[in-house]
Amino acid sequence: MRTVLRWALRLVVVVLVVAAALGVWKREEITRLMAVNSLFDEDRIVLNFSNMDTMFHHRAMAAGQASPLAQGPAMNLPDGFDAWAEDRRMTALVVLHDGRVVGETYRLGTAPEDLRISWSIAKSVLSLLYGILLQDGAVPGLDAQVVDAVPDLRGSAYEGATVRDVITMSSGIGFNEDYLDFNSDINRMGRVLAIGGTMDGFAAAQKTRETTPGTVWQYVSIDTHVLGMVIRRAMGRSVIELVEERLFLPMGLDRAPYYVTDETGVAFVLGGLNMTTRDFARIGLLVANGGRWNGVQLVPEDWITQSIRPQAPNGALYGYQWWIPEDAEDGEVIARGVYGQYVYIHQGKGVVVAMNAADRKFREPGVNGANVAMFRRLAAALE
Repeated sequence: MRTVLRWALRLVVVVLVVAAALGVWKREEITRLMAVNSLFDEDRIVLNFSNMDTMFHHRAMAAGQASPLAQGPAMNLPDGFDAWAEDRRMTALVVLHDGRVVGETYRLGTAPEDLRISWSIAKSVLSLLYGILLQDGAVPGLDAQVVDAVPDLRGSAYEGATVRDVITMSSGIGFNEDYLDFNSDINRMGRVLAIGGTMDGFAAAQKTRETTPGTVWQYVSIDTHVLGMVIRRAMGRSVIELVEERLFLPMGLDRAPYYVTDETGVAFVLGGLNMTTRDFARIGLLVANGGRWNGVQLVPEDWITQSIRPQAPNGALYGYQWWIPEDAEDGEVIARGVYGQYVYIHQGKGVVVAMNAADRKFREPGVNGANVAMFRRLAAALE
């Protein structure tokens, strides 16, 4: 009996030692997984959204020589602004009029120098890069087959989809984008980032086809990653290097931004860009000016024009990774991310509104419409 007990105790010790060793070996992966599972918790979301580099693989970029934003006369905020900002858990807002800062506020303990997670605003930035490289003739045209551009995607649900299909979110693949569903595809993708999988492998593993490519618009974030794969395969370089070289260094930012990446260093291009709110506003100003920055045409003007107009099938109000608001005036467009991240642009009025938030109610009916209405009220207050 004592012999059996000794062996049992030894077995327990071995199990504990192995478990401890695995815990040390996989400590970073476990930490990231825990971060994913608590990322949007009410008591942590604001801090998390300004500190993604403490939780995930990431890669920093250079900011370039800062290009100052001129200060304009302070605007009068519309009635109800403060109540709206509180309801939406706004963390930062920067308003530009004709390139000058006329409104700026930081809330919930955040500061101007915070590097805030973009979420899907990053998609619109990737679209700008694609337009630059397309003009160079360096990437496939919009009607090229995705699997021809990226052979690793052969046999996946992307068979038959073109670059145009992925840039307009009409690839036809089946993908659950519900952030509130633990088992959704988008949340499984988040866990891939946390535990050390690759985004390329996740994209190639998509096998479900719901509709014929190019026929139905359905917001599918992994489409943006595929667009990034097309760029990387064509250029033989990382998206991070290209965005830095072709956009951020020429623009000159307030602070050096960074991308969240997978364990191989591949950028989370569909939502992992982290910048100051002023620098998000700079992205909006670049688009408001038709792709010109300090007199230099960084992004082709015709690409900007195409990108910010409806391009998706069936009348969907979606361009090339840009949202067009309902009843939009000409040149009115939005880059938009979950939990209340926005860059609102009205070219005709010379207005840019960059907003960051930690809004856990962002998906409730009417919230996006109310946000757009406030942005329009801000623009009207500057007329």
